[in-house]
Amino acid sequence: MTGIYGNGVALSEKVLDQLWARQAVTLNNISNVDTPGFKSQYVTFEEELGRRISEANQVRRHQKRAVSDAIDRSRSWLNTTWDESSRLDGNNVDMDQEQVELVRTAYEYQFLLNSFTNDITRLKNAAKAF
Repeated sequence: MTGIYGNGVALSEKVLDQLWARQAVTLNNISNVDTPGFKSQYVTFEEELGRRISEANQVRRHQKRAVSDAIDRSRSWLNTTWDESSRLDGNNVDMDQEQVELVRTAYEYQFLLNSFTNDITRLKNAAKAF
């Protein structure tokens, strides 16, 4: 969604979706803390999103929708931690780390949602002035 909103709405939507996926994976790790042989997973997306936007900014002068397309094409990656295990049953879920990740992701999600809501509210108020 471009236009008066620019790429902010599309970027916010993409990041919110990817944070939601990260939270779901973290909750899955927590729920499998007692499952023998379970390997923890994690979601990454920041590096790819940043790289795609940076590349799009370099060609922006030539293609108007480069940044928007870069946001649309970015994906999150589900990774599995195979080689770390300190338990005899082969499970490698670290509850302390998972809880920190869950809280951090929740704060990031809430911050971004509040920021997005404030942006939309400012636009609505500006539109009322006309």
